[in-house]
Amino acid sequence: MNIHEYQAKQIFQKYGVPTPRGIVANTPAQAVKNAQELGGTIWVVKAQIHAGGRGLGGGVKLAKSIEEVETLATQILGMTLVTHQTGPEGKLVQKVYIEEGADIKDEFYLGVVLDRAREMPIIMASTQGGMEIEKVAEETPEKIIKIAVDPSIGFQGFHGRELVFSLGITDKNEQRKMIDFASRLYKLYMENDAEMIEINPLIRTGAGDFLALDGKMGFDDSALGRHPDIEDMRDISEEDSNEREASQYGLSYVALDGEIGCMVNGAGLAMGTMDTINYMGGTPANFLDVGGKANAETVSKGFEIILKNPNVKAIFVNIFGGIVRCDRIANGILEATKLVDVHVPVIVRLDGTNALEAAEILKNANIANVISATDLADGAAKAVAAAKGE
Repeated sequence: MNIHEYQAKQIFQKYGVPTPRGIVANTPAQAVKNAQELGGTIWVVKAQIHAGGRGLGGGVKLAKSIEEVETLATQILGMTLVTHQTGPEGKLVQKVYIEEGADIKDEFYLGVVLDRAREMPIIMASTQGGMEIEKVAEETPEKIIKIAVDPSIGFQGFHGRELVFSLGITDKNEQRKMIDFASRLYKLYMENDAEMIEINPLIRTGAGDFLALDGKMGFDDSALGRHPDIEDMRDISEEDSNEREASQYGLSYVALDGEIGCMVNGAGLAMGTMDTINYMGGTPANFLDVGGKANAETVSKGFEIILKNPNVKAIFVNIFGGIVRCDRIANGILEATKLVDVHVPVIVRLDGTNALEAAEILKNANIANVISATDLADGAAKAVAAAKGE
């Protein structure tokens, strides 16, 4: 689950992570009131959406008067903001965050993420704050610092010293402030079951203080039961409606931009299926894992969700029956053809538990656009050919 910048900063403040003062607004009138409450002569009007790159997309603007705050809030609220993370469809801006101006001397990047290879969190930092970290990683990877923190010992002084030395912070007072900042951020990450915290930019002011000028946070959905206060921050309007609907049926669905719908059991097999489709010259339209409790209803719902995507020209059902019985999937396919207009070719590869029974079910059903496949490679090749109309 992701949250907005203003919500991340509310959590930052609980842990003593320094941020500029700011207040969220839903209307231009509220934005003006917020700026007046904050005081000062410079404010930043920030679009609140679950995506990065807001500044480049025109969603972050500097206002030097109350009148300008109102004008910018009017422009940004209701706009469809397109960034490199939203995709071409963009996201509708329904909230803006009015934040006091800051004295920016230097910009850094600081984040805490899970390194699955090392099986522990890592602190990522860079002197290239304000830039897309993906671009920095691609063009100048040596400028990204990665410090692994073993959860059994937590954030220690030596982690902090490595961080400040690597960032070239030489002033003793500033070193202490940065180490304290990183320590609090790590504690926040661990205590809230976060998957990712990203501050870009983290600024150093003229007075030598460090402030989180931005804030992005993502959380482990499976741990939200332990954090009802964070779950209350969920903004359903920011989530993909199909992904949300799929989760209600125990399906893991992620929309992609290809032409071949995928229905698979198990995340590993799903990834392998998508890789094979790409290898065969096709492009997957989604990731869909039906899980270990699939039945006719969930499979039918999976077809319905996949076919909501108008770009889908074929569907590849690739099931290796273990916990999931293949005959359940076959019955689900039949159910889908009764309830949903399955107007594209469906390539089916079923193997494992009750595969023979499943093959008999599909054969007896005699559905014209259902094509059998012998294995993964055969199924992927047939799906690519079907999507191309061959």
